[in-house]
Amino acid sequence: MADIEGASEHIVTWAEVHRDTKVLVKQLLAAGPWRGIVAISRGGLVPATILAREMDIRFVDTICIASYDEKDQSAIQLIKKPDEAVGEAGKGWLLVDDLVDTGATMRAAKELLPESHVATVYAKPDGMPFVDTFVHEVAQDVWIFFPWDTDLTYTTPIARGA
Repeated sequence: MADIEGASEHIVTWAEVHRDTKVLVKQLLAAGPWRGIVAISRGGLVPATILAREMDIRFVDTICIASYDEKDQSAIQLIKKPDEAVGEAGKGWLLVDDLVDTGATMRAAKELLPESHVATVYAKPDGMPFVDTFVHEVAQDVWIFFPWDTDLTYTTPIARGA
């Protein structure tokens, strides 16, 4: 059973991302040591930054893969591979993203770094076979809104109703 379910949308705050990524840190410290982090851009950049700080890792690289717009998945586009220092297989490296959904993006990343350890903050059932460590299971039909994808705006009080 997913620990985030029931609604078609779930808004995650900055504080939740920070807290949940620190939970991920505790899991990963026990599984290390790690040579470095490869963040899947763009969603994995924020969790990778928190992981790097909390795990005292200085080598952070990126793999840039495009597969989503606001809500729709499209064809996988590999924009940038990690630096050669990561090695061909990624052994000893953390491959980090915010969320694994269908697994398509992670599948493409794992083809490049097959021996890396995949860590995400959130994982949906279809993507779980591609993840080694995660914090929250999310129902497949829930769309997660991350704080870097949303903006705070004024809302009308409920009593004044729209």
